[in-house]
Amino acid sequence: MVMAIAEYLSHDLPYKLSPDDTFVTCGCTQAIEIALTILARPGKNILVPNPGFPLYDLCGAFRDLEVRHFELLPEKGWEVDLDDVEALADHNTVAMVIINPGNPCGNVYTYQHLEQIAETAKRLKIIVIADEVYGHLVFGDNPFVPMGVFGMEVPVLTLGSLAKRWMVPGWRLGWMVINDPCCILKKPKIVDRIKQYFDICGTPATFIQAAVPRILQQTEEVFFLETIGILKQTSDFCCDQIKEIPCFSCPYKPEASLFVMVKLNLSLLRDISDDIDFCFQLAKEESVIILPGYTVGMKNWLRITFAAEPSALEEGLERVKSFYHRHSNQQKEC
Repeated sequence: MVMAIAEYLSHDLPYKLSPDDTFVTCGCTQAIEIALTILARPGKNILVPNPGFPLYDLCGAFRDLEVRHFELLPEKGWEVDLDDVEALADHNTVAMVIINPGNPCGNVYTYQHLEQIAETAKRLKIIVIADEVYGHLVFGDNPFVPMGVFGMEVPVLTLGSLAKRWMVPGWRLGWMVINDPCCILKKPKIVDRIKQYFDICGTPATFIQAAVPRILQQTEEVFFLETIGILKQTSDFCCDQIKEIPCFSCPYKPEASLFVMVKLNLSLLRDISDDIDFCFQLAKEESVIILPGYTVGMKNWLRITFAAEPSALEEGLERVKSFYHRHSNQQKEC
């Protein structure tokens, strides 16, 4: 099974991955937990994106690993603010996290920007943790480029899973792969520590593990194309409907994953104090669930998913419009 995963991920790389550097996890969640556990040391810190995936903060807190947040730039397609990375890093920084394709932003980094990230990490002498759970789930102009492409420049721990591309989140099968053809991580024995840690970890159900080679090798391309086509359709529809809600603005149209980040203009609303209040009242009045941006590090933003049946998405956004009109400060007094 690990050979099949290594071969699958090697297709997009300029070198071949070894099964010895490939580890199976119970979903990408366990991969994140293990990556941070291996790197944790008293006084050490990691750099994670803001907005980002809150599990990194949670795992860091449990491992006594300080988490520092670098900003993503919405006006530049949610690119990493590399100046911010350099300002946050110090001699205790062990790694930076890159989520590509982006969650929660729906962005896809270009080859050129990933190269800049690799150069920055190399200069800072830190590892890159590449969260690529949404890898290849791309429907925009930018193609997906795995961070491992730059493994010759800087060591990369690639995290991924079957959940998103194959649409089987309940299977809980993921992986952590060491992209380090120059064997930099073997000198401080990080690779040995990873292997030893996996010896005491639980693994996915054996019957799911047995299915992995066939899943990776024999899934027909039409399955992926249909998935991408549906996401492109629902993403376009979602963004078009967002334009019709005056208190929403979307600085970047998503090109991947399942989400779009929307800025909330509170000045156009009455009786709404912030993004959390907006989401609570929306759920109470319209039975529509939207994630407040506060939970992913962006106060007074919202994360909207377009991974829904078109009819359900349409009805949900119509309810959001009704909610806006009911709470708009432009509403005429009786």
